[in-house]
Amino acid sequence: MTALEPPLHGAEGPDRFDSTGQLLALITAQLSSQLSRVTLNGAGRPPVLVLVAHGGRDPGALRTAHALTDAVRALRPGLTVRLGHLEFDEPLLDDTLAALRGDAVLVPLMPAHGHHAAAGIPRALARAAHLGGRIAAPLGPHALLAEALHDRLTEAGWRVPRPADTHRAAVVLAAAGSRDPRSARDTARTAALLQARLGGGVPVVPAYATAGPGVADAVRELAAAGRHDVAVASCFAAPGRHATAAAAAAPGIAAAPLGAHPSVAALVLHRYDRALSAAGGPVATTPRLATA
Repeated sequence: MTALEPPLHGAEGPDRFDSTGQLLALITAQLSSQLSRVTLNGAGRPPVLVLVAHGGRDPGALRTAHALTDAVRALRPGLTVRLGHLEFDEPLLDDTLAALRGDAVLVPLMPAHGHHAAAGIPRALARAAHLGGRIAAPLGPHALLAEALHDRLTEAGWRVPRPADTHRAAVVLAAAGSRDPRSARDTARTAALLQARLGGGVPVVPAYATAGPGVADAVRELAAAGRHDVAVASCFAAPGRHATAAAAAAPGIAAAPLGAHPSVAALVLHRYDRALSAAGGPVATTPRLATA
């Protein structure tokens, strides 16, 4: 576990939440007005929060990124929030960083570690030599991410099966995948968190768009084990070809991508706060939610 990752177990906050509203109420109730004094270098102004989106050819990706940016701003009035894309969409991250002055915290809108979080974003920050900055951890794994995945499944029609039908049910957690070994570990932890959040003893099996095994492979293996009622959870930040392909491989329910879900907006701020905490400055109190 790195300094920027949430603890596996924490004394603060319950392990399970009955609803997104309950979870967000806990978070927003603990946000402090002290945040207006948070800095990286004592300059007297909180660092800019920069959401780093991948960008994509699907027009829904840009709409989603803007909607999430607006949701984060609504949760933390007074904090300067900007958006930058790694490719395809504007504003590009380099342009966003070039326009800033002072300090910034970059929050990757990626559900797991991978090439962009490990290399692309650090290189962009290094090119912005005029900025003081830190890079927060990716979104997952975290209980808030599992909450958003749970809600997207519920919106798509998922219901906890009756005890007599549990042996037939399963969920495939579709993620991008990466050659970075941390990506598979992150996704496996997210799958375990989602399984706990779903309840009912229904297994959640990871699958990957680029690194295998794919969604279709996971569905076939589950069917061979007698689990024919399979839903697909979309662990993608926004619409795009990977999310579309995962949904097409679903034999039944296919959830929408994470999008601008309120829990994702809260998680962005949690990552921002933890990055500042690691920098040694005062931060608003944020609950240490249990992630396992």
